[in-house]
Amino acid sequence: MPLDTSHRTTQEEALDDFELAGADLRDALDKIATINRWLGGNKITLDGLQVLLENTTPNTPITIIDIGCGNGDMCRAIADFARHKTLPVKILGIDANPDTIAHAQLCSRNYPTISYSVQNVFDASFASLQYDIAVCTLTLHHFSDTDILSLMALLANKARLGVVINDLHRSALAYRLFQLICFVFQLNDLSREDGLISILRGFKKSELERYSRQLQLANYRIRWKWAFRYQWIIKNLCQ
Repeated sequence: MPLDTSHRTTQEEALDDFELAGADLRDALDKIATINRWLGGNKITLDGLQVLLENTTPNTPITIIDIGCGNGDMCRAIADFARHKTLPVKILGIDANPDTIAHAQLCSRNYPTISYSVQNVFDASFASLQYDIAVCTLTLHHFSDTDILSLMALLANKARLGVVINDLHRSALAYRLFQLICFVFQLNDLSREDGLISILRGFKKSELERYSRQLQLANYRIRWKWAFRYQWIIKNLCQ
């Protein structure tokens, strides 16, 4: 039967349950991070960071928040990137699941520039944060269109340099390839089922363009990247 990807699915993922905990959760988070690295996903976010940092003053401290940080793999990749560039950074990983944050803290114990916080991005405590750059890797698709516009409007008012979104291209081919990845990596049921739903909750380029128009963004770009990702860079939002 042909797979219909014309519209974003509203089906929820198990990882959307902020009370989810235990070994299956940690295994799913680690597998997601491994697959993301294997497919070059981290580089998409890091390349976006490089674009936002092009005109910054050397040695100026930069504060970066990672929304939906998972096991902290992206935070650690940013810390390694910053160390290689001799860039002074403070990195804050944010997730609404306490067990996820506890796992990220354990995985990042050798990274002094990274801290973590249990926060819901739609709460007042998150809205009060100050930062230069917000990154969001494989997280935006978890939200409804309405919540995406709300979150992105907030980031547009807060991020001094800009925002990097790295998320899934919704397509039938991506769905079938992920089914193959599930077999190769022997993913558990949680990882497999959530991964397939994630793809169906991903985006078409026209949808990201529509969000950009609705948000009245003046300086942005959207590019397709391997493997079935979109890199959405929003630059100098507050300039």
